[in-house]
Amino acid sequence: MNIKLLLRLLGLAFIIVIVGVALQQGYFQRLSDSQWIVDYVDNHGSAAVSELVLLGVLFSCVGGPRQILAFGFGYALGGVNGALLATCAALISCIVLFYFSRFLIRAHIKRRFEHKLVRLEALLIHKTWLKALMIRLLPLGSNYITNLLAGTTCISPWQFFVGSGIGFLPQMFIFSFAGAGTSLSDARHLQLSGGLLVIAVLIGVYLYRTRLGKQLNQAVKAER
Repeated sequence: MNIKLLLRLLGLAFIIVIVGVALQQGYFQRLSDSQWIVDYVDNHGSAAVSELVLLGVLFSCVGGPRQILAFGFGYALGGVNGALLATCAALISCIVLFYFSRFLIRAHIKRRFEHKLVRLEALLIHKTWLKALMIRLLPLGSNYITNLLAGTTCISPWQFFVGSGIGFLPQMFIFSFAGAGTSLSDARHLQLSGGLLVIAVLIGVYLYRTRLGKQLNQAVKAER
């Protein structure tokens, strides 16, 4: 058997086993339970944080909304810490899915969506970090699908990751401060979350109305 094919199959099997165990144990459902996260941190101490981030990575890798992570982490760990840790989980998930696509399923995706991917790659190949940032800021399709499709192209990985990481931050802070405000019954956190939401919406509307925003919107819609 071809060694490269064998490695791909082993990698795929490993990922399936890890995700299967997480599903069987009900970890993904628990991540949407803010009180469970609080209890987990209280019972497991400092080690709980890294474990929760790892669970968050797996959760995002199977398409779980990163906003749920931000809210739960903010509820348990505070607005700033929750936002940064949820962003780390989302970014690591982005990296995992990007390389999963590039090394394991790239050929299959390219065969099925070859013409559409040519268009997407042509748009992202220049100033990749800026366009990745805009895709994350604007509600342009699924982040999960975006990560997989990006992995099949020849764009710069580090620029895609940098742009994605920065683009994740606004929503993460919005939902994390909302979670922290709910946990502490603190109106200031909720007001801050609301203020950030208004700013994010205004920025999103401005970007969407630009020529590049419209091009990105058309390209992402074409991949659906």
